[in-house]
Amino acid sequence: MTVRAFSTRVLGGRSLVYDPATELTHLAPQVLPPGRCWLDDTQVTAWMAVFQRQVATAVPFNVCWSPIVRCNLTCPQCLDDKTVEELRGTERARIAKILATSGTLGLDISGGEPLLLRDLPALGRTLRSAGAVVSCTTNGWHLARRAPELVGIFDAIRVSLDGPTAATHDHWRGAGSFERACEGVRVAARAGLPVQLHYVVMRSTADGMQQMADLAGRLGAGGVTFLQMLPIGDGRALRDTQMLSDAQARTRLDAVTPPPGVRVRLRTREIADAFTVVRADGRVWRNTDQANEISALRRLIRAEDLHLPVPVLQGSAS
Repeated sequence: MTVRAFSTRVLGGRSLVYDPATELTHLAPQVLPPGRCWLDDTQVTAWMAVFQRQVATAVPFNVCWSPIVRCNLTCPQCLDDKTVEELRGTERARIAKILATSGTLGLDISGGEPLLLRDLPALGRTLRSAGAVVSCTTNGWHLARRAPELVGIFDAIRVSLDGPTAATHDHWRGAGSFERACEGVRVAARAGLPVQLHYVVMRSTADGMQQMADLAGRLGAGGVTFLQMLPIGDGRALRDTQMLSDAQARTRLDAVTPPPGVRVRLRTREIADAFTVVRADGRVWRNTDQANEISALRRLIRAEDLHLPVPVLQGSAS
């Protein structure tokens, strides 16, 4: 049993419970106090997971904020648009305040590479000030060095790996990146930060899913999120050669036997549809067309700019 931070919101007489490690939102069988709370993750995992399109609320369950375009690695499947303008620190602070009061259950700082931001701890503190749980998605290169200053601010760290060995991972991310990421996971886990590995499922990486689950156990990570490749950003160039269908990816996941203490999940493109992103230019973007495309919507001026349109909602799970 592991007790850690989750975020809750009451909707239709029941509580939505968001997990900052797995990005899953669960439907609790009873009403819980809204805001941040500490729960047994084994218990939460047993509750039914619901997705944004199933619940009649315009407020996104979670938002990915990418305040930085810069990155020390060059990954061919990167979702980020390198042509997007990167705003200055004062604008980042403004956006963090809006996100903090948006009513969103979970907020993730991504990139680019967020650990290159000197103001990352300050941004994290602002994001969690109104009760949301906060995570950070990183390539892990600088995680061992920066993990101590993230404790008590971030509720989960997600580390992206593209292979269970140095040979496979470094093929995509560059020499030395695997060992740096693994050491970062070890240091973060020892410091008490819940760590989730992220692994993009492609034709060339799907055979390593079992090994990735085993690696998570050895490193002290709590689980692995297997991510369907999205043909967005640099990933467009891999659309025809690397993409698996959601059904093919589920079949691959069904063959994985995770070691004790490690939980695995698959984020399909279907689930990623309508996912809300705030990019480094301060504009709200949203995945469309079963997450095969992403569209810029508007500049983030107020929390309502994050809201999903009514046509997106397909009914209530309550």
